[in-house]
Amino acid sequence: MELRRTKATTGHGSLIDALASVSEAELLDAIVALARPRHMFRQRAENRRAAQYVAGALEERGYAVEIEGELGNVVATPRAPLDRPMILVGAHYDSVPDTPGADDNASGIAAMLACARALARFEPAPPVGFVAWNGEEDGLRGSIAFVARHRSQGGAPFAAVHVLEMVGYASHEPGSQRMPIPVRGAPDVGDFIGLLTNRRSNHLVELAAKQAEAMVPELPVVGLKVYLGLEQWLPVLHRSDHSPFWKAKIPAMLWTDTAEFRNPNYHRPTDTPETLDYGFMRRVTQLVIATVMRQVRTG
Repeated sequence: MELRRTKATTGHGSLIDALASVSEAELLDAIVALARPRHMFRQRAENRRAAQYVAGALEERGYAVEIEGELGNVVATPRAPLDRPMILVGAHYDSVPDTPGADDNASGIAAMLACARALARFEPAPPVGFVAWNGEEDGLRGSIAFVARHRSQGGAPFAAVHVLEMVGYASHEPGSQRMPIPVRGAPDVGDFIGLLTNRRSNHLVELAAKQAEAMVPELPVVGLKVYLGLEQWLPVLHRSDHSPFWKAKIPAMLWTDTAEFRNPNYHRPTDTPETLDYGFMRRVTQLVIATVMRQVRTG
């Protein structure tokens, strides 16, 4: 495994207007709308309401939207026909029972919706789709079903999948960051966005790091690359919706603030909107947009 830390320095380019369009206010609005207990079994009504909220927001942004099956995955695709493999940006919308789940994972959904709105500005429409999975907190049910359905229907290959899993909590205090596994040189300040990849997706870390250097100079990035299939022996690396894609040999990168290794409110009733850092979340969202659009332009 290899750990890479990058601190951006300069920024320029044609994405500036799209990045500048991302606001802390839109991220806060989405999180406040979603941050209620919404477990797929214990809070069924709120879980369904969350799915409808996400579907409506994506429809308003001009995408073709479907709520798939009993699990209620929300899938949005560009309305125009695609002539190449699609890039997917996804996040789960459920929470653990009886917790508002502002960081876990209303933050990922809010960032995804802001990304969808920003990308809808481009003509022609970029080949980027969006998905909100249900049941992540119950064994990754939604993303497992999504991958299985895609494969069974002979769907076109994905160019890459970007999974947004808790992207709203940051701290500038020394000692605020731990790591899920021992890594030499790991930071102890929780002010960065973490990126996790394996051998089929390690190139995405480099792409995101370069975009951070060019386009989002305030955001530190720490990438953990896993080599030689070592993720098979480290279950801690499979705790989110990137895992079914890895197992299906689809390139996928996890974007995360590292959950309980930074956020003391993880899976607690205190995971509320006011605990999050919306400037940090805005910068993460901007980096997602810049990274995805760089992929689109380079093929």
